[in-house]
This record gives sequence, C-alpha cells and structure tokens, in this order.
Amino acid sequence: MSHPCVVTIDSRSAPRVLFSGDRLVEVDLPTGSRVVYPKPPLKPLKDVDAAIRYAINHPYNSEPLYAKLRPGMKVTIAMDDISLPLPPMKRPDIRERVLTIVLDLLADYGVDDIEIIIATSVHRRMKDWEIRHVVGDKIFNAFWPKKLYNHDAENLANMKYLGTTEEGEDVELNRRAVESDLIIYVNLNLVPMDGGHKSVAVGLCGYRSLRAHHNPRVMRQCYSYMDPKSSALNTSVVRMGRLANKKLNVFTIETTINNRMFDTPLEFLAKNEDDLSRTERNALQALRFTLDKLPQPARQAIFQRVPSPFGVTGVFAGETEAVHEHTLRKSFEQYCVPVVGQSDILITGIPFISPYNVNSFLNPLLVQVMANGYLFNLYRGAPMVKKGGTMIIMHPCTDLFDNEHHAPYIEFVHRVLPETRDAMELHKIWEPKFAKNPAYIEMYRYGHAYHPTHPFFMWYWGEAGRQHLGRVIVVGADNEYIPQLLGWETARTMDEALRMAKQTAPPNPDIMALHCPPIFMADMSVEKQRAPLSALPEGQG
Repeated sequence: MSHPCVVTIDSRSAPRVLFSGDRLVEVDLPTGSRVVYPKPPLKPLKDVDAAIRYAINHPYNSEPLYAKLRPGMKVTIAMDDISLPLPPMKRPDIRERVLTIVLDLLADYGVDDIEIIIATSVHRRMKDWEIRHVVGDKIFNAFWPKKLYNHDAENLANMKYLGTTEEGEDVELNRRAVESDLIIYVNLNLVPMDGGHKSVAVGLCGYRSLRAHHNPRVMRQCYSYMDPKSSALNTSVVRMGRLANKKLNVFTIETTINNRMFDTPLEFLAKNEDDLSRTERNALQALRFTLDKLPQPARQAIFQRVPSPFGVTGVFAGETEAVHEHTLRKSFEQYCVPVVGQSDILITGIPFISPYNVNSFLNPLLVQVMANGYLFNLYRGAPMVKKGGTMIIMHPCTDLFDNEHHAPYIEFVHRVLPETRDAMELHKIWEPKFAKNPAYIEMYRYGHAYHPTHPFFMWYWGEAGRQHLGRVIVVGADNEYIPQLLGWETARTMDEALRMAKQTAPPNPDIMALHCPPIFMADMSVEKQRAPLSALPEGQG
C-alpha cells in the first residue's frame, strides 16, 4: 500500500496545478500516473527560546557553551546567508533568536570582542535590509557594519591557509574566524545537504577551497546531493571540515524548520487537489486567473515578498558531526516520503525561487540547476526516474537576468554555453578566465553580484541530472533559443510533451509527478520484479 502522500490519478481525479515559474498551470495527467506530495508540516516547538538555551547547555559531544567562555576572548559568530530558508522566514528568524541568547550569554561572561560574519562563501553580499530582516533591529543596530558584515572570499589578505587534506584539498578560511578563540556557527537547516561541516568549511572559504569539490569530476560522483552518505561533494567537505575543526575551536548550533512555506491564504497550494474545499478551489482558480493577468514583477512579489510561516522543529548544539546526526534525522522526518518504483517519465513544475535568486528573477541558468540539480536530486536511495528516462519540466525559460546579482551569468549563458555544454571543457578552459576577471570580482566584492565562478558551479550542479537523464522536455517556454542552449526540447502543452516522451519510453510507461513546493524528498526503493509464472510454487499465480 502506498504512502498517503503518493496519490494515483484515476478517472475522477481533479486536474493537478503545478508551478511554472511565478504562474500556476492546470495539468491533466494520464490515469495511473502517480503524484508525490509533501508531508504535512511537523508540529513546531512550543518554546523555541527554551529549546535554544537547553541545546547550548546540554550539547552533543562538547562541554556547554558557557564553559568555553572567558573574559577578553575573541569570538566570531558565523551564520547562514539569504540562500535559506526559501522564501525568507517570518520575523523573528530563528537565527535572530539564537543570536540574541548567545550574545546575552557572551556579555554575561565578559566577552566583548565579538564579530558576526554572514557566511556567504562566493554567494552575493546580502544587503543591509536583508541582514536586518534576519538578525533583527537590536542586533543590526548594535553591530552593523563594522562588527556584522558579509564574508569576502576575494579579500585574500583576510584569508588564512590551514592546510591540505589527505586527498589534497586546500583548506583556506576567513582570517578573523581562524584567529578567534572560539567560532560559534548559527545554522538554519533547510534541506539535508545544508549544515554539518559545510557551514564553516564552505561558508567561510574562498575559491581556492571550493574548486576542490565544486567541479564536474566530483559532481558526477554524487548520487544524491540530499543524501550526504552518497554524495562525493559531502565526503570532500567532511574531510576539509575535520581538518578545520582539529585546528579551530568550533561550537555548532543547528536548527531545523518544518515545511510550512505558504501562509494561511495560500496554504491550499500544498494540498492534494482532490481534497480542496469549494472555497479553496475557488481561491485557487482566482489566484491562477490573477497571476495570468499580472505583469511578471507583480506575480513574483505575490510569492517571494511574503515571508513564510516556518515553524522551528529542533535546536541542536555541540560538536559539528554529533550535532548534524540529529539535524539530519529531524530533516528526513519532515521531508522523506516512501515511494516504491522508479518512473520512466518524471514531471515537475519549476517554481519561482531557488537558493540563488532571493529578491531577483529566476534566470535560465538557475532554471537548469533547479531541474537537473535540486529537483532531480530530491531523493534518497534510487533516482525517481530510471536511467535514460525523460524529465518534463514546466517553466517559461525567459531570457532575463538580474544585472546586479547575476552579471557573470549573462556572459556564461550567452557567450560560453554557445561554445560548449561540456562541463569538463568549461572547467578546464573557461572557469579559470572568469575566476580572474577583475570587473566581476569588483562587482562581487563591492556590489551584490555572485562570484564570477558561480555560474560554472551552477552548471556543474546539473551534471548529476544530465548524466542520468535521456531527455529533458520543457512545457510552456516562451522561446526556443534558451531550451536549445541548455540541451532541452520544447513542447507547447503537457499532452504534447507526454507524446514526445512516450516515443523513447517503454510501452505503458510509469509516469510520476512532483507536487512541489513545499519541499519533500522521495525515499525511493526500486520495485521488485515479479517472479515469472513458471517459477512460482504450485498453487500460486
């Protein structure tokens, strides 16, 4: 018997409504198709502040935080950037609540040499108002901008080399953090690939360290980014993090949240369409109609500018790896939906948001990383689609970029991709040129642009999907150039896409659709083959 979140379409089923960027599209799926829905949100903690205090006083594999403190010591607090959660969380953000309690404790113990670093790695610098939203007014006013600031991976004088792992990976981190008596990392764990050693070893590093694992060779050895034990990327990061933690005094605080992405007026977007009340069905139709009539910026604002009512489900503190075990367990509890049997055709809408376009447009390269990277990898066990199968996605693939945030992406898509889509060639020939581009580095350091190597990393993150899938078909693209550039086919409607997909699929293909967001993971088990009738014992069959 299948899990309640795995729904099989029959002749009475309502049409499914899937995201296509910042629009919602009604889709009639063939009878027998399976649709995977997210689990209901886990119940949030009743007293979050009490949970924070308990966690830092009863840490895993570590003495309590207060026991690490002494007057006059140098403390660096590092914290996750705007790439999570998605969308941003209603105030107070859990990071504000953790910071408030930690800063009060530091003050009680006479610690006043404190700096707070946004662990951006090579992501864009957060703007002051974005930081204020995360840390709250009191902390922002007390620390910004001299004692609360974005990490700068290209300020080479402010980076310090720690050593090399047994596999030759260079570990180079933010100098202020390395030279501190204590690093406290405040994490918000959105999905299982976040947190753990990734926090310090990636969040506070630069290009010299990132290139050890953000490359096509490593990405092709990742069998699910969301299942750390089967990810070569995670294995590399763990090696680097262990080296860092041997030399540094790191106290990790990780928090988990539920998947309540949509607030009360839009909560129906997470539900099975067959279970909607008449009021909810009417609201859904009205929302679809409104989105179709509005200009794009207004559509995006409806979803992206309304903070999400995520509930905090766990707070864990102490030694990095011991903490992360508990974080992963809680994360899998929220996200993992048991699914039996891979599909021949996997269908998904591409929503309006990714970790890399908060407060900006989801450009074509980010559509690619959402499809071939994140959504393809939302599994544990086996991929949701068979090797060589087809993925059908829904997105307009508009040729539009945010000039401030994604400047290097524009050249990557329009100059580099027409030359080659081969990730190895991109890595060897083009990436080094971009890495040294002074104009892009200036925009990263003093503006709000992603690092010049970031578009390459976004392409490499799609390697797992590209190597596994036979075809990707886009429904609803507003142009053919971009999908062709990405190596994809186009269809005007879902019916047309399914006809195309069936040409290279086995007879009576297994079709599966993902109803996300909110986020979920398929806990996949490959369906056992039935024994042939001749092999069954007498009396069975």
